[in-house]
Amino acid sequence: MAESLTPPSPSLPQEELPDAKRQKMSTSATSDDEEPQENGALIPRKPRYKRRKIAIFFAYCGVGYQGMQKNPGAKTIEGDLEEALYHAGAVPEEDRGCPKRVDWARSARTDKGVSAVGQVVSGKFYVDPPGFIERLNSHLASQIRVFGYKRVTPSFSAKKFCDKRRYVYLIPVFALDPLCHRDRESVLASVGSENELAKCVECSERGRKVFGVMGKRPFEPKTMTDTLRVGSGISSDTESTLTADVGSGISSNTESAMTAEQTTLSCVVNSEATDDTHDVGSGISTNTESAATAEQTTLSCLETSEARDSTRDGDSGISSNSESALTGEKTTQSCLETSVARISENRDLENDVHSELEKPFEIPTEVPENQKEDNLAQENGSIPEKRSEFRYTDDIKERFNRILKYYQGTHNFHNFTTRTKAEDPSAKRYIISFNANSIVTIDGMDFVKCEVVGQSFMLHQIRKMIGLAVAVMRNFCPESLFETAFQQKVNINVPMAPEVGLYLDECFFSSYNQKWKHSHEELSMAAYSEEAEDFKMKYIYSHIASAEQKDGAVALWLHSLNRRNYPDLNPVSKSNNHDPGEPGNNDLPVQA
Repeated sequence: MAESLTPPSPSLPQEELPDAKRQKMSTSATSDDEEPQENGALIPRKPRYKRRKIAIFFAYCGVGYQGMQKNPGAKTIEGDLEEALYHAGAVPEEDRGCPKRVDWARSARTDKGVSAVGQVVSGKFYVDPPGFIERLNSHLASQIRVFGYKRVTPSFSAKKFCDKRRYVYLIPVFALDPLCHRDRESVLASVGSENELAKCVECSERGRKVFGVMGKRPFEPKTMTDTLRVGSGISSDTESTLTADVGSGISSNTESAMTAEQTTLSCVVNSEATDDTHDVGSGISTNTESAATAEQTTLSCLETSEARDSTRDGDSGISSNSESALTGEKTTQSCLETSVARISENRDLENDVHSELEKPFEIPTEVPENQKEDNLAQENGSIPEKRSEFRYTDDIKERFNRILKYYQGTHNFHNFTTRTKAEDPSAKRYIISFNANSIVTIDGMDFVKCEVVGQSFMLHQIRKMIGLAVAVMRNFCPESLFETAFQQKVNINVPMAPEVGLYLDECFFSSYNQKWKHSHEELSMAAYSEEAEDFKMKYIYSHIASAEQKDGAVALWLHSLNRRNYPDLNPVSKSNNHDPGEPGNNDLPVQA
């Protein structure tokens, strides 16, 4: 039986065989981490690290910095952080100073002097080898502290994926007291009345010289007081303010402007060539006697002018008119010379009155013997000024929370920011919650902790929200002003609270955490709560308390809440516990 032979299967060519899978580590004698040298010795090769997309959690105290966002020529938090990342090896030399190359994003921007506890930035950085946080903190100032980082998805952005942000503003309790730290005009006006106000030690005089506590409305049209020139060479707004200070102690630019206009025009004789006379004028009288003298001079000029007019209307013909014209010109010249002499006298008197205004106003009171040492120590600055007995009671808390609740919801906040028009869609912002339920005591001073949570905020928005709320609490304006301020066609100059009490508390990433909870770490401050609390108490809270005790940041700002600085705010009437004598202003500026 013949044996059946199976034909051999054709073998595949050697080049068609599949290649073996390349191993991650080489099996040769020389590894990838070693380099051979001429003498045969092996040295380790510099390891190659990979960039990682991470979110960095850090805090900072904003004193001495021009805000969070990097700005050429200014000292910013972001600028220092970028330099620290470069020196820590997280950013290569070619990407230094180029945030777009590392996919840089921040979760929030803070203003000048504003601090943060839960700030977050994201980007692609080299985090290896271990010890990245220690290396990063070693290149940062003590008032900037990085808590840690967490790996995120490649498409993550700290700005776009942030759902909401929580800010905290610490306002001193005494700021809610309507009788504490009143403006100088109110203190002067209350002397001798039943509700006499006490003057703060140096606060009132310092507050009148603080720059930047209020701003002029950009849409305010020029009035006649802006263009009218008087003999002293000073703008009429300044002189009218001096006149109002000498008089009732309450500045009224409108009435002073009318008085200046009438006084200037009354000293001009009825000559048709009166262009130079408007520039000379008779100035603005600074007291009753000088005003009476100017009025007598005006009557003398008018009598001469009437006599000239009667002669001109007579039957004497052209020669009589010429003679009367010459006589009128001589009389006009003598009146002007008299006015110039009066101006020099009034200017000297004005300087004397101004020097008197510069002196601190003190209400004469008898000081007991046991308080003289404390008052002397207060003036020397060794102990802080004694605060009033005002307390944040349940009734005050209920009212303050009711006022803050006006901000909740979606509103047009164009009056609470700058550089944003009312028609701009970005002016509409959504406030989730706003409350003030707790008290924080720092170095013996009580602060109300105001917490606001919103999707996003505009420039100066929170500080202006606090400013208007404090003004309402101090009965400077009614609660109905909130609804008016949210109207698109109404422009109001809203007070802005100091920046020292504001800080970013936390940024939330709820949607991101819900979507990637099974593959990535949760982005929150829970893991760094103890470190954040220590940093907050050591740097932020201590700075807020010292700024108030030494510099009186909020106290000086409270003195600026007056009718001169904020004429748009309508004061509460006397029936609503407001000071009498301050007229209301229902005519708010409306956009054309």
